[in-house]
Amino acid sequence: MTKPILILGGASLDTIIHLPELPTPQPQTIWPTESYRALGSTGAGKSLNLATLGQPVVFHTLLGRDTEGQQIQAALGHSRIRLLTEKTAAPTEQHVNLMSADGNRISLFIQPPPEPEHVDWRQAQQVLSECSLAVVNILGYTRSALPWLKAAGTPIWTDLHDYDGQNIYHEPFVEAARVIFLSSDNLPDYRTTMERLVERGKEFVVCTHGSAGATLLTSERQWLEQPAVAVSGVIDTNGAGDAFFSGFLHRYLQGAELTDCLRAGAIAGALCVTSRELASPELNPQRLA
Repeated sequence: MTKPILILGGASLDTIIHLPELPTPQPQTIWPTESYRALGSTGAGKSLNLATLGQPVVFHTLLGRDTEGQQIQAALGHSRIRLLTEKTAAPTEQHVNLMSADGNRISLFIQPPPEPEHVDWRQAQQVLSECSLAVVNILGYTRSALPWLKAAGTPIWTDLHDYDGQNIYHEPFVEAARVIFLSSDNLPDYRTTMERLVERGKEFVVCTHGSAGATLLTSERQWLEQPAVAVSGVIDTNGAGDAFFSGFLHRYLQGAELTDCLRAGAIAGALCVTSRELASPELNPQRLA
């Protein structure tokens, strides 16, 4: 039986607002083309995509004692997701995402992620020995898990998202991770940043470029490039990066070559943007093989 993946952090309830183009900074009245509420955030996206691909997941997240928390729990009710929730006094994380027709996004964190002074990690620690690796998302509360994960020798993967190459907030995650994903959004010289990360002992680093594909650098200084997979139309780009991460990890766990892992990630990301869902209904292991 495939060992579960332990995923720490990241579930929100989002309001998605589609606009012809992103607004300019001036007073105005805007008529969206559509709007709806949906499950969001990086841990939920990774958990649903991996579960859809047949990978069992243990997902730890913080939720408020509110309606939004209940809706998130219901949305994560997948047979391959074991949900570990800790209830907080703070409200559940919520975003408003403004989406333009060309797929660009502005995210407003109208209710930021909770950061309690103490997190009860006992449930996650109890299942750790059953898991093959841990995906630690860069929420503030997950930093306190890094010491016990490292002490256990658990391989840690992290996704730095729009890291700028020097923000000290990301440093604990960079230091702890064996494998790093990030985006080039804030990295004009992303190759130099990738080289610096590999020099710090990472197995490999993956940098995504949205519609321009992705780049991977191995510890042996081998560069790999993956073009984006073309789609007939973009519906919703929310969660595309998490879908890419999940498709890549799915094939990696099967022992595939890194070139095949990159292609699987690109396919999963492409399927995601053609759906409102964080995990496309069209996603399945055969599509990525």
